[in-house]
Order: sequence, then C-alpha cells, then structure tokens
Amino acid sequence: MHHRPFTWSLAAALVVGTAAVVPLALPAAAAGATVPAPLSHAVASSHGPLFPAEISLPNGFRPEGLAIKGPFAYTGSLGDGTIARITLANGAVRLLAPGPGAPSAGMKVDDRGRIFVAGGASGEARVVDASSGAILATYHVAGTGGFVNDVALTHDAAYFTDSVNPVLYKLPLGRGGGLPAAGQVVTVPLTGDFVTQPGFNANGISRTPDGRGLLVIQSNTGLLFRVDPATGNARTVDLGGALLTNGDGILLSGLSLFVVQNQINQVATVALDRAGRHGRVVSQVTDPRFDVPTAVAEFGHRLYLVNARFDVTPTPDVTYTVVAIHRP
Repeated sequence: MHHRPFTWSLAAALVVGTAAVVPLALPAAAAGATVPAPLSHAVASSHGPLFPAEISLPNGFRPEGLAIKGPFAYTGSLGDGTIARITLANGAVRLLAPGPGAPSAGMKVDDRGRIFVAGGASGEARVVDASSGAILATYHVAGTGGFVNDVALTHDAAYFTDSVNPVLYKLPLGRGGGLPAAGQVVTVPLTGDFVTQPGFNANGISRTPDGRGLLVIQSNTGLLFRVDPATGNARTVDLGGALLTNGDGILLSGLSLFVVQNQINQVATVALDRAGRHGRVVSQVTDPRFDVPTAVAEFGHRLYLVNARFDVTPTPDVTYTVVAIHRP
C-alpha cells in the first residue's frame, strides 16, 4: 500500500479551531526534585494563548500514550481506544473515529501519517490513520495476560514492549514502509540481563542514538537496558548506579533520553553515549501540574506530557490534561 508523506504546515495548524484551558487542582511536587519556572505563553489572542502550556482533554478520556508529529499531538484512551488529535498551536482537541473498544496505550507516528498503537491488555498492536482514525491493521501479538505497553519505530520495523511477558513484538516493515501480514509478526524473547519481576516490567522503548539497538526501561526495577533488536539480548545500561524507578514512557532526542517516572511525578534526563551502553542522569524535574504522567513527546524547545491520573478512580467526570514544560 502506498502512503503519501505525512507533512503539516504551521499555518494550517493555526486555523484549526480553539479550545479553552480548564484549571485543575494541582498535586504537590515530588520531594527533592527541581521545579522549573512557570512556562510563559508566547502570544495571547481573544480565543486564548498561542501554544498553551496546559491542554484539557475530554472528561473521562483516560489518556496514556502521547506522540507528536509536526504541530499535532496524539493521545489514546485506555477505555475504548479512541485517539484524540491536538492542535498544539491553540490546544484544540479533535476526536478521531470512535475507538475499537480495546485500549490505546503507548504510540508513535511515522512519516506516512500512521499511528502505531500499543493495545495494552487487549494484546493487540494496531496501526491507525492519523487523519481519519481508520484502523489500517490490527495484530494480535500477545496471549492472555499480556500487556502491550509501548512502541518504538526504526527504519524497518515497529517494536512493541510487553510489561508482563519478557518479549518484544516486531512488526517488520516492507518496501516503502508496507505493513506486514499477520504471519510475519516476530516475537523476540528478552534475554541476558533482563529478568522479569513482579509487577510491570518492560515499558517505554526507543532506539539508541546510533540506531543500532533499542533502549527499554523496566518500571519495577528502574533499570535501563540496551537490547539487540535481532536477538533480544539485553544488557544493563551503565548509569553509575542510578535507578529510574517507575520509568514509563521514554523519548530520545539527540544524545538525551527523557524518562517519565509516573508515580513520582518526575522526568529524568539521561545523557547517553552514541551506542546507548553508558549514561548518566543529569537532571530530575517535576512540575506542580504533573499528575501521574505516563508519556512524553517533544515540540520545539518544549516537552509535552500526558497526565494519566492513575491515582484517581476513572469516571466520566474525571478531568485529564496534557502539559508542557521547558526542555531541561
């Protein structure tokens, strides 16, 4: 299947609707972490600020993953899997086609306008059209009891983590980025230093700076691993003894790896070598607007995080936000 390149203009983003920012009760900052100065708005208009630093999602949405491509952000519902598209310029939120009734967790958008979505407890990996919300493909990759949590894109594959089972799921991409048939999906066992523990294990995933390996955070131990994508052999990244406990979504930007630590409302910055074998934690930042953030994406000099609010019982009235901070 041929897909047109996925491009957006900033001018187009500026004319797509408006959205009000709803104030929320703010949680206390994590002890001992650095609190950045409030993020100022660049330009105000009669409809609200340009590039708002806090964006309200529909009540009861239950977001978890977050991806940005151009001036648009995407997040999905852990409830029915609906994906929302956010115009970053004004905070306008558009719900794409209704979800499939299965969760949407971690996600990434490719240059062909396709969203690769981890399906959580459904055991699915899905590919969704970023414009229409149409489901292009669904892969049943995990058996009963699995939790497909996050996804990383490389030049020739999409890799999904399972937070219960010590495996990665690989969707090999064909010529021109063609999606694989169901029988072509590969299960890659995680071996080497990776040892499954009680609770959530493999979570956020990214490529290494040199593109030759994968980085996987283990939430319950706080360990970061470099994984050989061909064999699944995992080696612990040397962080000088530092742990990234409650690590959830991760984002690679140059040689910096941003790690969301969900329950402690914190984002750690790790300076890596190109191979992703060694690194050091150079900052740990919190913000009073963080409310169990689970994913991070980048636009310009900002990091955007989605608040999953796992410490609140989900009801149709619960409020959810995406917040922006200065990149550390």
